[in-house]
Amino acid sequence: MQQLLFPDDANFWFETLRSLGHVAYGGADIGEVLYTAGRITAGDYDSWYTEWSATADRLWQVAEQARHGGRTVTAGDAYLRASNYYRTAEFFLHGNKDDPRIRQSYDSATAAFHRFVELAGPASIERVEIPYEGTTLPGYFYPSPLPGKQPLVVMHNGFDGTAEELRFMGALAAQERGYHVLCFDGPGQAGVLYPQGLLFRPDWENVVGPVIDYGIGRQEVDPGKISLYGVSLGGELCVRAAAFEPRLAAVIANDGVYDLGAFATSFLDGDRAEIERALRAESAPEIDAALEAAMRADPSARWALEHGQFVMGGNTPREFAARALDYHLRDGIAERVSCAVLVCEAEEDLFFAGQPEQVYTALSTSDKTWMRFIEAEGADAHCHLGGQRYAYGRIFDWLEERTPVNH
Repeated sequence: MQQLLFPDDANFWFETLRSLGHVAYGGADIGEVLYTAGRITAGDYDSWYTEWSATADRLWQVAEQARHGGRTVTAGDAYLRASNYYRTAEFFLHGNKDDPRIRQSYDSATAAFHRFVELAGPASIERVEIPYEGTTLPGYFYPSPLPGKQPLVVMHNGFDGTAEELRFMGALAAQERGYHVLCFDGPGQAGVLYPQGLLFRPDWENVVGPVIDYGIGRQEVDPGKISLYGVSLGGELCVRAAAFEPRLAAVIANDGVYDLGAFATSFLDGDRAEIERALRAESAPEIDAALEAAMRADPSARWALEHGQFVMGGNTPREFAARALDYHLRDGIAERVSCAVLVCEAEEDLFFAGQPEQVYTALSTSDKTWMRFIEAEGADAHCHLGGQRYAYGRIFDWLEERTPVNH
């Protein structure tokens, strides 16, 4: 898709497109996004934060006035957009994990979303706490509009998304087709990382298992029709989980990710095996210098390596890159999956080009589908942002053939 804004910064453009894409399900409005983006200085993280925060603050006030006046629909709409803009505001701040603006923005984003949930009511959406290893995972349950037991889609985001954002990235699309939807944040994701400090873990099946336990425990859920949907890095995590979770009937990787380490090492030249040894070494000053140089030269490298330390740990970019090597579907993991699998691919993926095909090829399940989205469809960006209603139509039509709703 043509880069209409921020021509020298692919990350700023992609995150702007991400907000534009959320227009389809009520997470943004076109004029608000374009006005905000037009006031941002390209490559300036502080400018990004300031302008998105200002737009979010304005909408919070609109929502508050409407709520106090009894105009609940107007209030709910404004709270939703404010929540998404607060999330967007702190996106590039993670190079300094102690920056107070990170938690302030996250708290504002969740407060706005929770106000929306209160106004919408439990027939539309419900806040939930899912038991997990002595603590809980925050999430949202979207009940099916249909009576009786219905299939459940369990959803999680990826490297940098939230459970709240999933409303615009599949939850509403599934709910309006008759599915129950259970969205959650796991370790490394904002709802768990910020308040509890839990970092990502590669054995995602140990996160998904308790979530499925909770979902099956709800009487309105059909336990024989459970599917798992992961976004971005979640496209690796969900397939990994499916390899060890026999209760799943289907899994959707949007988009397919085979090896996070391939992305983390893409900023370095040389043999992959030698790079891996250096990343895991006690000391590797040449690799440290090369990563620092890549961060200065490439906005994508800067953001990915800073954010990676924030959500996966490590005191240096090299330490994060070493941890990223553990997130993969190699060594027979993909081959263990026995349920139906949908692997999505974006023609112009900014982060994981070529990896969906690797996932598809590695799978040995008898029911696997590779679904490609192209520029002519307006859905060629990573996770098909910009073409979401079209993409979710294809995705959930595929799921309907595997776990149909009960009429």
